[in-house]
Amino acid sequence: MKLNTRTFSIFILLLALIVSGYLSWLKIANANAVCIHGGAFDCGTVLHSKWSEINNIPIAWLGFFTNLLILTLILLEKRVPLLQESGAILIFGVVLFAFLYSVYLVYLQAFRIQAYCVWCLTHEALITVLFVAWLREILVTLNE
Repeated sequence: MKLNTRTFSIFILLLALIVSGYLSWLKIANANAVCIHGGAFDCGTVLHSKWSEINNIPIAWLGFFTNLLILTLILLEKRVPLLQESGAILIFGVVLFAFLYSVYLVYLQAFRIQAYCVWCLTHEALITVLFVAWLREILVTLNE
């Protein structure tokens, strides 16, 4: 059975929503993350760094709402005329932005904060998987 990109993406996005939802809750509750401690891992340092917010808006919230946006676009793609025509490229554009921002966040953890958050890395890995799936989808579409 072949799993299509949209069904696969919905599964990945549900996982990403759980992770980004947890990270968002941590910010709202000002709680500490359940995290691996030791070595390079220190979720608290990452989650409370100056890079964890943009203009007082937590990055976790932006990730959560970006995941919701992508999921909404996928779910509406067959129902909204504009999305029927150009939904795939629009979805790819949002996923590309999310992927590039995730790469930037990994860079920040590695070289600026010098600590890693396993939850953040999990979300960034899920976005990378989503990006690869949509890159493949766009390349296949262009070759048809």
